[in-house]
Amino acid sequence: MRLLLVEDDKLLAQGIVTALSKVGYQLEHCQTGNQALQAINHSEFDLIILDLGLPDGFSKTVLDKLRSQKHTLPVLVLTALDQLETKLSLLNAGADDYMIKPFDVRELEARIRVLMRRQSTRRHDVLTVGKVSLDLANHSCDFAGQAVNLTRREFLLLQDFLQHKDQILTRQHLEELSVGWDGDNESNAIEVHIHNLRKKLQPELIKTVRGVGYLLPSNLSE
Repeated sequence: MRLLLVEDDKLLAQGIVTALSKVGYQLEHCQTGNQALQAINHSEFDLIILDLGLPDGFSKTVLDKLRSQKHTLPVLVLTALDQLETKLSLLNAGADDYMIKPFDVRELEARIRVLMRRQSTRRHDVLTVGKVSLDLANHSCDFAGQAVNLTRREFLLLQDFLQHKDQILTRQHLEELSVGWDGDNESNAIEVHIHNLRKKLQPELIKTVRGVGYLLPSNLSE
């Protein structure tokens, strides 16, 4: 899971990144709302942790922009303000949850898990295109009804393609996705995994868009 942490307190941010990384999350850290907006425009995230008191005053702008563009990305807001009106305002603006500073990072991790479970219920447990079927709950893959053995990295890569059918995924996006793949950062790692997926499933599964990235079309032959 890739999280975007938007927090200007460097010490607090470091503590959050360290704690959440230990339990398997990948985090990108921004210190301003403007940086967050740029990150959201160029990368895919599963959840945003957003400090309400950013120095550039863009916290509310980030939340408003997400919701105006119909993003369903969960947003957990961090705030030092404990007033009821502040809480209601955040929830009405589209925040999914909030935490009052100071807080225990263990509770933060628990809140994230709750939000991710809630988000997962909005998605299909089984992703399909053509003869390819990916079961997220059982972590299994079928092709034409036959089980296919995928490595963890191949599974995560295929899941991302299936969740973004007919969209070009840039090399930068795929490399960012691979950051948490147990140190798999060789320059040709993405190409190797895509080659293996084509070999195990079907050659035309993932198309190369030269100079841009890769695309999984939804009109694969049955």
